[in-house]
Parts: sequence; structure tokens; C-alpha cells
Amino acid sequence: MSNPCEIAWFSALCDDDYEFLGVPDPALRSSWEHCRDIVMQAETGKFDNILLPSGYALGIDTTAFAAAIATVTKNIHLLMATRIGEMWPPQLARQIATIDRMTGGGRLKVNIISSDMPGETLASAPRYRRTVEAMEILKTLLNGQHLNHQGEFWQLDIDPPRVGTVSGKAPLLYFGGLSPDARDAAARACDVFLMWPDKRENVAAIIADMKQRAAAYGRTLRFGYRAHMVVRDTEAEARAYADRLLSKLDAQEGAAIRAKSLDSASAGVAAQAALRDNAADDGYAEENLWTGVGRARSGCGAAIVGDPDQVLAKLRMYRDMGIDAFILSGYPHAAEADLFARHVLPRIDHAPL
Repeated sequence: MSNPCEIAWFSALCDDDYEFLGVPDPALRSSWEHCRDIVMQAETGKFDNILLPSGYALGIDTTAFAAAIATVTKNIHLLMATRIGEMWPPQLARQIATIDRMTGGGRLKVNIISSDMPGETLASAPRYRRTVEAMEILKTLLNGQHLNHQGEFWQLDIDPPRVGTVSGKAPLLYFGGLSPDARDAAARACDVFLMWPDKRENVAAIIADMKQRAAAYGRTLRFGYRAHMVVRDTEAEARAYADRLLSKLDAQEGAAIRAKSLDSASAGVAAQAALRDNAADDGYAEENLWTGVGRARSGCGAAIVGDPDQVLAKLRMYRDMGIDAFILSGYPHAAEADLFARHVLPRIDHAPL
């Protein structure tokens, strides 16, 4: 019998919450209160984990939010996104250890983003080499070990921070990216490789490739899948709601939203665009996989749309392919978290990784 999978939700720290995609709603803008309420809804619904995304130009600060929400949650794990280009790894290690302690039960995990320093641009290959160095530094320090690191980007000979995590070990590092440089970085240093929605044959190919790459470094990976959700009592209702989400989208506004994202030129975003461009006229790339979300946002651009049985079958298909963790979301995020928690979550064997 397979182990439980992890089911996470998403808190819209980066101004990514809508009733109608592409139409800003002041009530859904990122704020402490709004994002806190999404997290609390997810905890009430018994989700295992919640992604706290990060974007320099968008929304509110993730590390500060994670520290605050750690003190008002009891069970849900926190997947804090951190942008490596903006961080000094030893200080980040101390922040991670401190917030992990603040959760009271070692509930912090980290989503590593291979970002630039705002205002600077580093080519892909060195940027991912810097990310690998950062992950290795974090793991050493958070495992409580002395660090002697003489790398391309950091030269450090230091002891670990006095305050460590509750477990005394580094938290799981989640990381995603489809370019050759990103895949190599993941194979070298992350724990959970994240991917965005794609057709089943492409998901299978990515998993097989990443297993092979990790094995070449003597490592194994776990796999995560990020997708949006539209679940309703019937498939017709779910498809109608998906259409409603796009009913007020201006095409130029959608393109502007996609272009504004910091990852708009990445290989992963290109793959989402290709998925959307090759979908059927109704926007479905395969059964129950709808690409319409990607018309109004960069990054994860497809949703699983259907009735509870169809959504559950789709998730089980990915589970059978080797997916260990799901990071789900929907619009508006708090309302969709409640719907998924009531219709689908009780039927899944799930627990934090």
C-alpha cells in the first residue's frame, strides 16, 4: 500500500486572487488579513500544507508573513517560498530555524526559487549554480553542522546558528524548473521536485528524466504537482464555473498580467503557453485539464475541472505516476479551498511529507 500523499493549498501573497480572472478586486488584494484568512480556511479544511508564494514586485513579504502565521496556526505546515537572489544563505538559515521554532511543532518547509537580485540579471547557468550553492549551505547549517564552503558565489567558514529547527534537521526543500540548468540544480540539491500541469505523457517523461538525473548524483527525489482546482457537484457546473472565471477577461489585460511576472520568460512558463496553445477550442488539453487559467496569469496555468469523482480520479492518476505532493489552488482561494475540502479531501489518504 502506498504512503499518504501531501495535499497543500495556496495563499495568494502575490496579488493573485480573483472572482473574475484579470479583474482586480480590492477585497481580494494581498494583505495580512486576506492571506491569513485563506490559511485559516485551509487549516480548518484539514489541508496538510500551504504554499506561501513570493514575488519581489507583487503583494506582501513572505518571510514576515510566515513568521506571523506560524503563531496563529496549529496543524498546517507552511511552505515558505524564498527567492535566493535576494538572500544571504546564513541569515536565511537562521530565519528558517526561527520560524520553524515559532510553529511550535517543526511545521516549516521551504520552496526555493532561483531568482535574480531585483534590478540585476544573471544568466541561467550561473543563477542555477548559485541556487545549488544556497541549498547546500542551508542544508549544512540547518543540519547543525559546521560549514566550510568555498564556492563560486559564497566563501564561508562558519558555525551553524545557535537556534536550530525543532527536528535538528534541515526542512524539506521544494524546487521546480524545466530548463536543463534547472533540472540539474534540482537533481543535485532539492528534496521535492515541483512541476506545473501538463498532459499525462509529458508529466511521465519529466518524472522519468528527473529520476535519472538524480540517480546520476546518487540521489532520489520526491515529486510535487501544482494545479488549480474547479470542483462542483456535476461536471457541467464545474465547466460553467471555469467559463465564468474568464467571462470578464480582456485579452490585452491578460497578456499584461503574464508579462509582469518575474518568471515570464522561463522554460516552465513557455511549456504552460504551449499546453494552452495546443489545447482544444474549449481550452481542455486532455480530459478535465483546462488551460484557461493561463490566459490571465503567468506560471501555473491549468486547472483540474470536474465533479468530485473526476477530480479524485485525476489526482489518483498522478499519484500512480509517482506524485507525492499536490499544491492546489482555486479562485477565489478561500472559497475553493472549502469546496475541495468538503468534496474531495476526505476521500484521499493524505498527510504532510
